[in-house]
Amino acid sequence: MQKVFLIDVNLPRFFSLWNSDEYIHQYELGDEWSDTEIWKYAQSENLTIITKDSDFSSRILLHNPPPKVIHIKLGNMKMKQFHDVLKNLWPQVIELNGDFKLINVFIDRIEGVK
Repeated sequence: MQKVFLIDVNLPRFFSLWNSDEYIHQYELGDEWSDTEIWKYAQSENLTIITKDSDFSSRILLHNPPPKVIHIKLGNMKMKQFHDVLKNLWPQVIELNGDFKLINVFIDRIEGVK
């Protein structure tokens, strides 16, 4: 299966939601990559970047995909709560990713930006 999502280094590497061939974690590429290197790689591979880093969501507002960006804005929480919240929201996030260049994921809502 082709990679679809690039998980930024600031997110958990071992996370059951992302345990499939569609996902690649930045750690597998090199955890010292700059944001620009990550962006260019995701662009060349037509990936969606999953991140907690606002730099990527700011950058996508000025550009057209690829890449797309899923910005997780859940704040600080324990890993179990983080997983539970994302598990509930993830099907909707994936669906919206098809139509929007930026998806902002909050604890109480999901916003798409075209």
